[in-house]
Amino acid sequence: MNKICLTAAAVSAALMSAATHAEVDFHGYMRAGVGVSGENGATVAYEKNKVGRLGNEDDVYGELGLGKEVYNENGKSFYVDSMLAVATDGSSDFEALGVNDDKSDNIALRQFNVVAKGFIAGDQDAAFWAGKRYYQRHDIHISDFYYWDTSGAGAGLENLSAGPGKMSFAVIRDDSGDVNVNNFDVRYAGLGLWSNASLELGVNYGLVNATDDQDAANDFNDGVMLTAELTQNGFLDGFNKTVLQFGTEGYGEQMAGLGAGHYFNATSDDGAQGYRLINWGVIAPSSTWEIGHQLIYANTSYDNKDDHTIISAVIRPEYKWNDNVKTIFEAGYYDEDNSGVDKSGSKLTIAQALTAGPSFWARPELRFYASYLSDYDNDNAFGTGNDTEYNIGAQVEAWW
Repeated sequence: MNKICLTAAAVSAALMSAATHAEVDFHGYMRAGVGVSGENGATVAYEKNKVGRLGNEDDVYGELGLGKEVYNENGKSFYVDSMLAVATDGSSDFEALGVNDDKSDNIALRQFNVVAKGFIAGDQDAAFWAGKRYYQRHDIHISDFYYWDTSGAGAGLENLSAGPGKMSFAVIRDDSGDVNVNNFDVRYAGLGLWSNASLELGVNYGLVNATDDQDAANDFNDGVMLTAELTQNGFLDGFNKTVLQFGTEGYGEQMAGLGAGHYFNATSDDGAQGYRLINWGVIAPSSTWEIGHQLIYANTSYDNKDDHTIISAVIRPEYKWNDNVKTIFEAGYYDEDNSGVDKSGSKLTIAQALTAGPSFWARPELRFYASYLSDYDNDNAFGTGNDTEYNIGAQVEAWW
């Protein structure tokens, strides 16, 4: 009997050990829904980076990530991470992926990398990495606008202790068509200022690495992007971020174009220089209200053509009826002048939401919405003779 008990205990321990070693981190993001518009069939998506995304998205999108620590001994560890992303228009039950040139139905390898820690004595947070990854992305969630995102395949050392903050160095491939470009990314984060305030500084240098034949046929220009981000935590029981960015050439084009700092244009040859000022955050003026906000002003100038200028404002107030039910409002407006072509428009949305907690960031969140879209410069923005449109629908968003 004792032998049986000991054998059972040994088998149980072995199974538990195997289960422990088999643990895998599962993480990701998704959004999906259904909706109709007044004149355009299904839900219309209109300038969401500029007027806000609530009730203004027409796709099904998901990211599925698996990660596992595969080694941890003597204070050193290796972590393998991976992620696939899928994007469809959600129009039917069975949707084949990777078949459309416009990438409306597609699957993509977004992350596949290894992170190594414990190789710098006395600095356990410092990490070497190589592979393909999301690299320290900065975005405004209410408009899905990534203003600093140099993700891609590369290698680097991040979170290296340096004085009061952390240094990060990376080289990330960022090809421009068939022309090889390498993005040298240097950041210093966590520089404390006054109470609950910190500063992050960054330099990106896009180095064009063309072949001899490409150099003979084209003029290429390297580019520089400078970023400074001031974060004030605890501001009205939330946070506020103020961002100043400056770019030249391919990075300069992206300032008013609302680029993220990748997809560098190696053939930018018109002396492009640009800057943008961003203020965004979330505040909680009372226990029942939280408010997300975005304000952007950006300008790009050129040697031989008119400037590109844009201003955008979005506000998303949320009223909490209880911990799991909210009413959400979102209003957005933008005005843009791109080399003499004027564009402007707005969006108003109201949504009733069921959510997994009271926080502004609580997800999953199931929303039933109605949106009204207006274009002030294009009489045919939503079809012949239509400069306004509405969306009615339901959507769920989740991350884990």
